[in-house]
Amino acid sequence: MKEFAFQLAKGINRKDIPRDKRDVINDLIALGIVTDGKIIKLKPDYRVGKIDVTKKGFGFLIPIGVKEKDYLIEAHHLNGASKGDLVIAKKLGNKKGRPKAKVVYILEKAFAYSVVYLTYEFKKGKKVPVLKNVKTDQPVFVNEKKKTLKKLPEGAVFKVNNYTAKIEEVLGVLQDPWVDEKISLALYNKKEEFSKKAIKEAKAFGDYVDKSMYPDRVDLTHLPFCTIDPPTAKDHDDAIYYDKEKNEIYVAIADVSEYVYLNGNIDKEARERGFSIYFPHKSVPMLPRELSENICSLKEHEDRLAFIFKITLDNNNEVIKEELFEGIINSHRKYSYDRVDEFLEGKFENIDETDKEILEWLMPLWENIQHIRTERLKKGLEFESDEIRMSLDENGMIQEVRIEKETPSHKLIEDCMLLANKAAAKMIDFGIFRVHEKPSENSLDELYAELGALGIDVDVDEKDFVKVVEKIQAQAREMGIKKFVDKLIIRSQQQARYDAACTPHFALGFDRYTHFTSPIRRYSDLTLHRLLKATIKEQKKIVDYILRNVEALVVKLSELEREAMKVEWDFYDRKYARFAALHIGDKYKGVIEDKEIPPIAKILEDKLLGARVFLKNTEQFNLFEKVDVEILSANIATAKIKGKAYKIEE
Repeated sequence: MKEFAFQLAKGINRKDIPRDKRDVINDLIALGIVTDGKIIKLKPDYRVGKIDVTKKGFGFLIPIGVKEKDYLIEAHHLNGASKGDLVIAKKLGNKKGRPKAKVVYILEKAFAYSVVYLTYEFKKGKKVPVLKNVKTDQPVFVNEKKKTLKKLPEGAVFKVNNYTAKIEEVLGVLQDPWVDEKISLALYNKKEEFSKKAIKEAKAFGDYVDKSMYPDRVDLTHLPFCTIDPPTAKDHDDAIYYDKEKNEIYVAIADVSEYVYLNGNIDKEARERGFSIYFPHKSVPMLPRELSENICSLKEHEDRLAFIFKITLDNNNEVIKEELFEGIINSHRKYSYDRVDEFLEGKFENIDETDKEILEWLMPLWENIQHIRTERLKKGLEFESDEIRMSLDENGMIQEVRIEKETPSHKLIEDCMLLANKAAAKMIDFGIFRVHEKPSENSLDELYAELGALGIDVDVDEKDFVKVVEKIQAQAREMGIKKFVDKLIIRSQQQARYDAACTPHFALGFDRYTHFTSPIRRYSDLTLHRLLKATIKEQKKIVDYILRNVEALVVKLSELEREAMKVEWDFYDRKYARFAALHIGDKYKGVIEDKEIPPIAKILEDKLLGARVFLKNTEQFNLFEKVDVEILSANIATAKIKGKAYKIEE
């Protein structure tokens, strides 16, 4: 709906109005809110945006599609709108003070669905069923008879439509650990299953590529490409090859746009999903598995269609030429990051002829990539990026939690992909870019104040922020807190997002940047592939069609990306809460990560590694102080763990 709201602000061609939005358009025309012509657009006195409501009851409209200050909305002008709702408001004619508006139409409630669970409470001596929200633990009204609810087991979990207050789906029971993924998905209205039409469309492509059917493609199946991914990966977006004689890096990306037709059944669902979601035990893919794990995936020893950048370097490893073309490759080997790390460390045990063939170019490539990376980081930021990796047992409980550190193999692939993404960004002037603005002055002031409290000197007179960060990191490294300080610096940065116009990517230090390398799991990349193909083939009508509503699309994708991340974080929190509930009273090593009220400690060991614990302590702790954390309670429904911190005696 946010994409549609952006289109209303900018103007949408009548023939581009989705079927499910036609009733809304008819309402807005009848109310005189939008123009009634070939282009449907909000009239000048109206603004579309999201509502933020303060504790005092009045609200603010944060406009979409125009660069303006927020509009003040008095409580009596909210007209039923709540925090986070997407609305249309009419400007009020006040000449002095902050601009004001009143809500005239609610396009979409902030939360179309709630997830609730059934519990029982005693009221007037009687045991009565009560439904509570899994996020807030507050009672929720549902339009169901109590007799119906009493037939259900305690802990039953439901997805509720907030517009009708009706139960739409029974997700399971809280006692079952496998219900966690259903709760996390339902909270953000995500679904795992694809429509029958999409599945049928995906299956129609079969599971192999016949090279003879693609005579116009460049056949590179003889070259020893390889993929490098986590050991559990099933969808292989990218493969690489390096011609050491010509100093040419080939970055081959799954040619998803060959199979996912614009506005086809698969495309419509992929557009609504935006991104694949990854749980420890499974993925919820953006594309049907018949594509993402089969014909689109660059599988070992299988011919596959690819969209390929050939990047030529000079003797100083500077890019001198970039060519993009449609091709066919055959991955000669599927490597895990761990296996490639062994190679890069000089361990060559148990290798065969294929390994030897690949190592002939892989080792020289790594030497060049290290130089490219060193030069890149003179303008960009680098942080320690330890990621939590969780595995589950057969009962859906935590089996193991570990930290996955960035290793040489990760860096090798990352910088190859960055080269391709930069090359793609050079080919368009308007379309879909990955942008990242500088941090605000207020954010930097807060960061420097926090660092000062930790005893870190900040050179505020240094204009080059990269050098400022390097000096901060050097001090933090000496103090043994670099990993934590990196998180503080990251927290001060603005969030990267998608934009139709090109602005620099601050953290990477790139003037132009986009996402090209993951079309299986990111709709942004799939859209870019279509745009680049149409540009190469000089198909102006297709280019114009893609660009017509791309400004609205990038807004939508930025929001879908954040939602996908929230789903994954929520799932991890639920697994931690289940484990903590079995260990009430136990103590774990932790660190103070946030001093706000309530303060938060992050656990540093065992199966709670990475878990957040909300502390009941009122005493003061220093930021990043190591503490012992006692688990006091764990709410499986809300996925919150509460505890008490104790100072560690020297």
